[in-house]
Amino acid sequence: MTTASAIVPTAKPRQSFAGLWNISFGFFGIQIAFGLQNANVSRIFQSLGSNVDDLAFLWIAGPVTGLLVQPLIGHFSDRTWGRFGRRRPYFMAGALLAGLALVGLPYAGALLLAAAFLWLLDASLNVSMEPFRAFVGDMTPPEQRAKGFAIQTCFIGAGAVIGSLAPALFTAMGIANTAPEGVIPPSVRASFLLGAASIVLAVAWTAFTTREYSPDQMAAFEGRAADADHAAEPLVYPARGALWAVAGVALLALVIAAGLDKQLLVLGGGMVAFGLAQVISRARRSTGAVAHIMSDLAQMPAQMKQLALAQFFTWTALFVLWIYTTPVVTQYVFHSTDTTSAAYNAGADWVGVMFAFYNGVAALAAFLLPVMARRIGNVKTHMVCLTAGAVAFALMLVIRDKTLLLVPMALVGLAWASILGMPYVILTSVLPPRKFGIYIGVFNFFIVLPQLLVATVMGEVIRSFFPTEPVWTMLVAALVMLAAALATLRIREAT
Repeated sequence: MTTASAIVPTAKPRQSFAGLWNISFGFFGIQIAFGLQNANVSRIFQSLGSNVDDLAFLWIAGPVTGLLVQPLIGHFSDRTWGRFGRRRPYFMAGALLAGLALVGLPYAGALLLAAAFLWLLDASLNVSMEPFRAFVGDMTPPEQRAKGFAIQTCFIGAGAVIGSLAPALFTAMGIANTAPEGVIPPSVRASFLLGAASIVLAVAWTAFTTREYSPDQMAAFEGRAADADHAAEPLVYPARGALWAVAGVALLALVIAAGLDKQLLVLGGGMVAFGLAQVISRARRSTGAVAHIMSDLAQMPAQMKQLALAQFFTWTALFVLWIYTTPVVTQYVFHSTDTTSAAYNAGADWVGVMFAFYNGVAALAAFLLPVMARRIGNVKTHMVCLTAGAVAFALMLVIRDKTLLLVPMALVGLAWASILGMPYVILTSVLPPRKFGIYIGVFNFFIVLPQLLVATVMGEVIRSFFPTEPVWTMLVAALVMLAAALATLRIREAT
């Protein structure tokens, strides 16, 4: 009988430029939606009556859902094969749900309903984005992945430019960008309708122009027997579940006893749930999806663990940027906190321009980073770019001219290009190919957890230390991004 170790791997075919284009084009639509969300959701919440220090809390449903959605989608997409493939059904379903959320969000009319639509949008984008990351790894040979992720980054940047600029463009076309209190401006509504159409059509393009490799072909590329399935793998049952549960209970007790912000109850509850899932899986020797996810989490490659800390700090800084740039720019550069005023809405539109600018820079920088990486390596390239991001946030503390704000945005664009590509180039060089989905899903813990941290903690920080001065959130972002750059010094590239 032939063993898996005796099988000679089959070389995975190289993709043409058109093939790489089709594989990643769906991300163009996804990022239009993501750009609209980042640049406009705080504006929508403020227009519906939210205070600045409550903004972070209203973003909380998305990351909580992401903690559940990302690994499950990764786990099942690794194991799914049907008439429509294994990754494509997931990102198509996510696109349809995201389109629905984009239509509903600017017409919600009530703050809680808008938060519910944000939850649906964030969860749906998670469903679409996670399989797309794995899709590039599935469809390209190792030597072509840097180029594949570069094209994906280019589409992400281009899509975000359109998403971020859309309200300003519609305003320039004569559609009003102001509205009475409690009503979303027509230019924002039109932008979200554009985003809904874009994500559905772009993702459908990828779904219908690409053919995924079958399980037998993927097994041949890896040099293993086609019947060597996931179920036969021995599971590792983590032994620290009780510690996680106890730590979560302690946090819950501290929040209640000390009267801390009750948003922290979400974090404590999550720790308890994570710990109990490990305890139950270990006690029952479970073999289901949760047990497999816990096992894979316990067996993360060393480079993934090293990269996780840098990723955690990176995305903490990014979520501060996305949530607080609108109140910072409108208050300090356009001198208004009145959401019904022309000055406030002009400032909110300018935030869209700023975000579009950094995404445009990222789209261009995406093709320069592989050249830089060949000279100094993937990890050092990532460190340089994250340092540029830290400098950008520091500059936002002192710049009070709207045009000069494009200087830090250029540096953010360089960092963003690296954030979207380099971690995945590093990861896919060490991950087992048939587990791209689950490990990229698990890796997204370190994107979602920072969002949860910012959502639960940042509002309390603002209320306690600078209740009327949100600009200091940029100092927090600068320090955290610098920590991310320093954390890359721990990463050892695969040889």
